[in-house]
Amino acid sequence: MSASRRGGTTDEVGPDEPERAGPESPGGPDGSDLLAALLDGMDAALCALDAEGVVTHWNREAERILGWTAAEAVGRKGFAGWAVRPADADEVQRRLMSAMDAHGRQVHEFALLTKDGGRVLVRTQSAAVRGPDGRPAGVYCAFSEVHTQIDLERSIALSEALFEDASWGVVLIDADLRPAVVNAHAARALGIGRSSALGRPLGDLLAHGVEELESALTHVLSEGAPPALAEFWVGVRTAEGEQRRCWRCGFVRLASPLAEEPVPLGVGWVFEDVTEAKQGEQEAALLRFRSNQLHRAARAAAECEDPAEAATVHLDFALAGFADHAVIDRIAGGSLADGDGTGPVRLVRVAATPSGGPGPSLLTGRAGLPVRYGPGHPALQCVQRAGSVRAGSSSAPPEQAREWATARRWPPDAVHALCAVLRSRGRTLGVVTFLRGAGRTQFERGDASYAEDVAVRIATALDLAATLEGGDRGTPADRRDHGR
Repeated sequence: MSASRRGGTTDEVGPDEPERAGPESPGGPDGSDLLAALLDGMDAALCALDAEGVVTHWNREAERILGWTAAEAVGRKGFAGWAVRPADADEVQRRLMSAMDAHGRQVHEFALLTKDGGRVLVRTQSAAVRGPDGRPAGVYCAFSEVHTQIDLERSIALSEALFEDASWGVVLIDADLRPAVVNAHAARALGIGRSSALGRPLGDLLAHGVEELESALTHVLSEGAPPALAEFWVGVRTAEGEQRRCWRCGFVRLASPLAEEPVPLGVGWVFEDVTEAKQGEQEAALLRFRSNQLHRAARAAAECEDPAEAATVHLDFALAGFADHAVIDRIAGGSLADGDGTGPVRLVRVAATPSGGPGPSLLTGRAGLPVRYGPGHPALQCVQRAGSVRAGSSSAPPEQAREWATARRWPPDAVHALCAVLRSRGRTLGVVTFLRGAGRTQFERGDASYAEDVAVRIATALDLAATLEGGDRGTPADRRDHGR
């Protein structure tokens, strides 16, 4: 049996009843220790005053800002003579203590004095402290340096502005590479609502370019932001179908400021749609390249003694970056004048690029054997219309695409064709056909314009070759009968 004496009396404790721990028992901290730990662990400076204006609490952050320790501050009445200039003491005291009679918090800015005599402009938030009876028993005051508060407010304002009013896309990507916050501009670029995009994989939002974008986001999470902007071509799903867009993107890694070690919270992704500018740059570069090719071809063709060879020079220069194969077919009998196309037209192969490998185009029309083009062939349509014709089988399976090319007397790997008419001195001389394989895109309107420029030069060379060989003699009727 054990006993303890309290106030001259003896309390007996039974063997099955443990002795209760008192306020200073090592079983846990008392209320004052807990309160002191909470105050000293705060990021903001905090002090408290009782109803008489005497300082009762002073934490470590307040000591860091002003230099006064808790031992030096606690017990002083007001801030006069140590933390505030005497001229400002009454005004500061009045405004602080007015929080006892106010509802909610009050915000003020004061110039306080540091222990070494300096001045610090602080922003305070003060509110009344209620006693057990609900009546005001004092005031607590949390304060921080104004520039620190302004920096925080600027950061918050910047974040809100980016996600509300920014004229470029801003997306917050979490550590799982899913959108966590999307601003209005980004939602319009993705073709989806702001709330609908949240938490969804990027593969649900983009049809193409997802792998490259996710790779960049993963790199930022692990290594940090790249040193420069990056451009990505993506396919965006819209109500009208898939649209190909070019986005110029910047990335920043987001880390928690509260963790001892940097913990990635996600990636801030900012992007701008530069599709039109990028397409304009590509078109300008392509135009410069093609103009240079035409210029180089003209200079090289001028050195050829045989005009027919000059035609193949123009063809070879045109192929660079434009097509995989090309053939030149001339009308049997020489040419057709306007209004002469009343009967069937036969075409004779003049030149063709080698199908087995790279090399210069070869002249093949010495024998004068016609090419067996069937009715409705694109080359025949080109001659009859005296204009360019595009054809293709890119949507067909590979086996059908080979059959399509073979049936038209083209190389088996051709899936896109562009036929441009050869015209000189008001007559149709034939047709030049450019062919692309499955690895290239189909011919566009700009490609047709370039092909027509090349065709004009080829037609001039072939017309000169026919003149020198005497093949341009006779009347249009004679040429029509010969063509039949």
